[in-house]
Amino acid sequence: MDQDLYKEGYTQNREISWLHFDDRCLNEAKDKDVPLLERLKFVAIYTSNLSEFFMVRVGSLLDMEKASYVHIDRKSGMSTREQLNAIYPHAKRINKKRDAVYQDIQKKMAKAGVIDTKIEECSKAQLKFLKKHFKNQIAPLLTPQIVDIHHPFPNLQSNAVYIVTNLKYKKKNIFAFVQVPSVLSSIIEIPSETGFAFVHTEDIIQYYVNDIFKDAEILEVMKIRVARSAYIDVEDEAFDEIMDYRKKMLKVLKERKKMNVTMLVCSKKPSQHFRKYLLSHLQITNQALFVSAIPLNMKYAFDLEKLIPEEMKEIMTYPPYEPKLSPALDYKQNIFEQIQEKDVLLRYPYESMEPFLQLLKESAEDPDVVSIRITIYRLASHARLVNYLCQAAENGKEVDVLIELKARFDEQNNIDYSERLEDAGCNVIYGFESYKVHSKICLITKVTKGQASHVTLIATGNFNENTARQYTDLACLTANPRIVKDAISFFKNMSIGKLDGVYRNLLVAPVSLKPKILELIDRETAKKEKGFIFAKINALTDDDIIMKLKDASCAGVKITLLVRGISCLLPGVEGKTENIEVRQIVGRYLEHSRIYIFGTGRNRKMYISSADFMTRNTEKRVEIAMPVLDAGIRKELEEYVRIYLSDNVKTRILGPNGRYHKIKDVETPVIAQNYLMEHTQESTQTIKSPRIRTVTSAFDTKYHGGKK
Repeated sequence: MDQDLYKEGYTQNREISWLHFDDRCLNEAKDKDVPLLERLKFVAIYTSNLSEFFMVRVGSLLDMEKASYVHIDRKSGMSTREQLNAIYPHAKRINKKRDAVYQDIQKKMAKAGVIDTKIEECSKAQLKFLKKHFKNQIAPLLTPQIVDIHHPFPNLQSNAVYIVTNLKYKKKNIFAFVQVPSVLSSIIEIPSETGFAFVHTEDIIQYYVNDIFKDAEILEVMKIRVARSAYIDVEDEAFDEIMDYRKKMLKVLKERKKMNVTMLVCSKKPSQHFRKYLLSHLQITNQALFVSAIPLNMKYAFDLEKLIPEEMKEIMTYPPYEPKLSPALDYKQNIFEQIQEKDVLLRYPYESMEPFLQLLKESAEDPDVVSIRITIYRLASHARLVNYLCQAAENGKEVDVLIELKARFDEQNNIDYSERLEDAGCNVIYGFESYKVHSKICLITKVTKGQASHVTLIATGNFNENTARQYTDLACLTANPRIVKDAISFFKNMSIGKLDGVYRNLLVAPVSLKPKILELIDRETAKKEKGFIFAKINALTDDDIIMKLKDASCAGVKITLLVRGISCLLPGVEGKTENIEVRQIVGRYLEHSRIYIFGTGRNRKMYISSADFMTRNTEKRVEIAMPVLDAGIRKELEEYVRIYLSDNVKTRILGPNGRYHKIKDVETPVIAQNYLMEHTQESTQTIKSPRIRTVTSAFDTKYHGGKK
């Protein structure tokens, strides 16, 4: 590996690139063509993304620094400390922009009748209402804690909101903490004759802090929130003695609650005494302290939509869109049998996930279906998919579920589901300690009159019924023997822990996916100006792929990359990457599908995949890329890509300086996501949603947050 890649001048630091993506999300909050409440949601998305960034990436950098691990970033030449010194001020600058954007949105929402009210501005009637609400609904749930010789400094939970006060109690100057309970609604509507008025629960608790500490004098009070490092190596020797992998992951989650603090957010600038106290006890420097002028719980932006009157919602939100049933299927007929005749491509969220769920439901009830095998990375909090798998197992079918317990921030959710699946009789396995299983594949087998037949689904995104309505993803249902044969081999290999299996058509990381991608880039490079490469991915960080793309560019190959987030490759660098264009789309839906295209005409190679061009995907995960073999679906996918490349409103073009810019001089505006919503055909049939038992879980999948 070239240690001096950064000296070539066509790469950038991944952390700074991530922050540029966060800034791009924030720019959607400034867009006047985006409805007001949706703009507020983008402020919340930006804030959530930034928090995750500090938990994952900054946490990793701080761990390296504390371990005195000497690391120079290959793409920027920056040391660990230099990266941290660049990250913190960069993030603080964007936060100032966020605060200004937020204030502007709040003013406009107030004019439209949705009024975010400061308690100090409440009328006597409103204060009376709040006092009663605090006394009856909030106070009984609070657990205040003072800090003194008998009461240690609390272990502050990551992303929880706390009211912190410096008070004088029994002639002593002490600090006290009150956690805002997560079970409470983030906002409370208050009586108003001028519109929909509300206050934040965190502000109510802060306002009535005197009622919590009745015998004390409040000297200073504010709200705070911390982010803790979320990076824990499950292979650390501290977990060696735990042989049950599920118990090991529970131990990891417990340890995460005590990890290093990477960011402290305060609702106002603290006094010197207050600042010194917090920094000392959290073992951080002033660099990690952020002052925020927005609510610390921005999830209220999503709660607000459920509370405001319908007429306001129509004005302030996107027009409602219901994913459409694919017209490729007859929903009065057996779906398994239809897939035996033709491949079907589902395009979320423009089309619904219902056909796949219907296939699972039919398979669970079909006496001829003998087995269902599936990989799971993230699931909805109430997953019908799990119910169908359990039903299948209870009906005597062999159900093999490879569930990834290391899916960051969904670990507890997956642990809960693994227990539920096992209880129903499913065979549950957890993958590999050193590799995350990130592939999205399902194999259903039926035996009729002694003859076996199969249907495989391979997707770019998770089997998550919630995010299938929020993320753009692709899922291909096929009975093609070439794909089925590899799918059978895949599940056999996974069941015996064999990572180095051989597949004739599927590209499977960590063994064959990356070498094949590099080979295909080389193939196009050999064609020089006649070569063509397109990739739609979420991130580009893999050094080997980056260098191969540079070589292809130098040979004259035209390369278009649609990269939603991080791109460590800088396009347009003279003599290096001038034939590469990097585009980015941020819009109503989170762009999540992965598509690779190499070449033109009949020899064109097309894949849909679960893998980004990141080293963690190509070398440290079990990923699948499926060749698109069906002629009809190839045409459909080409049209899908053409529509995305026609977008000239939400698209930004990455420049050689690492900055994104809009497409100028647009004559006919095209927003790809809007076009696909408007032009996606719908089946004339309907699927009656079944009444099924639901499974409660501890986690709900977040919308943007970097869930990839």
